[in-house]
Amino acid sequence: MKTVIIDTGCANLSSVRYAIERLGYEVTVSRDPEVVLAADKLLLPGVGTAKEAMKNLADRDLIELLDQVQKPVLGICLGMQMLVNRSQEGDVACLGKVDAECLHMEGGDGVRLPHMGWNRITPMPEHPLFKDIPEGSFFYFVHSYAVPVGEYTLATCQHGQSFSAAIGQENFFGVQFHPERSGAAGAQLLKNFLEL
Repeated sequence: MKTVIIDTGCANLSSVRYAIERLGYEVTVSRDPEVVLAADKLLLPGVGTAKEAMKNLADRDLIELLDQVQKPVLGICLGMQMLVNRSQEGDVACLGKVDAECLHMEGGDGVRLPHMGWNRITPMPEHPLFKDIPEGSFFYFVHSYAVPVGEYTLATCQHGQSFSAAIGQENFFGVQFHPERSGAAGAQLLKNFLEL
């Protein structure tokens, strides 16, 4: 199986790569169209701002390339946010792979932003991304923007408000948390994605 981490130019790719290698899978980091289109599974990590990330994708001709991808793609953190139609962060158009928007989270009494640290998620029953992950598992989050709960939500989380911890539409999936930093539960989620 060919697993490729898309080199977006705006992510710490080594931690995601190491997490996949620890599971016993070979993985390549690339933005080469031939390598990306030949992959069986693709990961789209991202850190920073949505505007900067989308500019990086455009500068590297990755937006058109992602339009051609038919295999499963997993967006991680900002990578998940880039999958939706639009982000309120910088009011930027995103990839439009999941019919949703990314909005600034609401702070307030006792609710700190960014949402940073461990939090429990509630997955939709029976979704294969969450197979063999114990109920009440915690995952590691760092973000101030989130996708509201909607039709394509696969898991929810609570931080002052309920938001999508995971989304999916057709072959595009996204997780707001960092599976590569989320211990055994995160490792199981990566394994589940690689076995879809």
